Amino acid sequence: MSKLIELTPVQTVACCSPLLSEPITAATAERISPLLKALADPVRLRLLSLVAAHEGGQACVCDLNEAFDLSQPTISHHLKVLHEAGLLERTKRGTWVYYAVRREALGDLATLLGAVPA
Repeated sequence: MSKLIELTPVQTVACCSPLLSEPITAATAERISPLLKALADPVRLRLLSLVAAHEGGQACVCDLNEAFDLSQPTISHHLKVLHEAGLLERTKRGTWVYYAVRREALGDLATLLGAVPA
């Protein structure tokens, strides 16, 4: 009996051909959509950008609060969604959780989309 391998959305993107080369299957689209859904929210897209551009490439919620008119728990929720989608890594330091962008995830997303012809 063969065993099915479960891939995260990021791993699924990494193994797929660019969208412009050939159509993706329905199953592949189902596996990739959580990654794209996580990025579809303007707050999460901006958070990802802020974390990536932050000094040292890491940021905690305390570093990000001032950029938004949102509560700390709301920002933490959005960071959690990005982490669960595979776009952010997190490490705990004392009472703070620091986030860093998974650069390979961004590269995988770029691979999926491919170069768009003019």
